[in-house]
Amino acid sequence: MNNRRNSLIDTKAKKSHRRKLRNASTAAEAVLWTYLKKRQLSGKKFRRQVSIGRYIVDFYCPECRLIVELDGAPHFAANVDEYDAKRTEYLEKQAGLKVIRFENDDVRDSIEFVLETIRENLH
Repeated sequence: MNNRRNSLIDTKAKKSHRRKLRNASTAAEAVLWTYLKKRQLSGKKFRRQVSIGRYIVDFYCPECRLIVELDGAPHFAANVDEYDAKRTEYLEKQAGLKVIRFENDDVRDSIEFVLETIRENLH
């Protein structure tokens, strides 16, 4: 099962799309990344815009099997709750990962809360 899980991560088919997402990150993603990069948060390595199966996640800590997602305006459109629920179910049940979510406003207004919540979910 572990080999199957490893084969789900960073598939070559999504490489150019991941690169585009990294180059066009939202303001909230850019701010959070300044706190996560270079093992600044609890010494854990995070990667950004990682493909896992058919999805691309915002931030991923492989050591802790933790995904951090930021939800902006597109996540408030019609039927997105259903899509996000299926996506989270796949990532947690099929890929065996933990997903935590924040709104972009949380990063802007309460970065310490966001960072503390991420710390609490690291193991």
